[in-house]
Amino acid sequence: MIRKAMEKDLDEVEAIYHEVLDFEAANGSYTNWQKGLYPTKGDAEKALKEGTLFVGQDESGRLYGSIILNHIQPKEYTNIAWKISAENDDVLVIHTLCIRPNSSGKGYGREFVAFAEEYARMRWCKVIRLDTYEGNQPAIHLYSHLGYELAGKCLFHFQNVIWETLVCMEKRIHG
Repeated sequence: MIRKAMEKDLDEVEAIYHEVLDFEAANGSYTNWQKGLYPTKGDAEKALKEGTLFVGQDESGRLYGSIILNHIQPKEYTNIAWKISAENDDVLVIHTLCIRPNSSGKGYGREFVAFAEEYARMRWCKVIRLDTYEGNQPAIHLYSHLGYELAGKCLFHFQNVIWETLVCMEKRIHG
C-alpha cells in the first residue's frame, strides 16, 4: 500500500536512504547519490511538510520504499527538448524513488510509478517527467518498459556539488 508519509515515518525513510547508499557502496553505485548529501532525512522532512512525500508499506507495516511527487522541475530541465509541451502546474515530477535493497524485485518500483501516474491523472497533470543518473540502468529500463520516453540527456550540477549527466524521460498522462 502506498500512502502519504507521516512524521513517524521519517526515521524509517532515512533508514531506507542509508540502506540504498550502503548497498551501492558495497556493490557499485547506479544512482550516483551521495551519503550525507542526497537523499537525506532533511530532504524527506521538507517533502513531508510540503505534503509530497509518499511511502510504500507492506502487510507487516514495514516501509519498503518512498517517493517524492511535486511540480518542481530542476533548472536544467530548460536544456531538454521535451516532446510534450506543458505549463509547470501541468507537470508532475518524480523525485527520489527508492526501494529497500532487500525488497527489490517484488514489483514495488512499478507500484510506485503506477501510483504516480494515478496521482497525476487525479490532478489533471498533462505529463510526468523525471531524471535519473545515466548509469542507473535499472531505473532507465523500468521507466522505458512502463512507457516513458527519452526526452534527452543533460549535464546537471547535482546539489551544486557534483557534475553528472542525467537521462530525462517523460510520459503523457492527459491531453
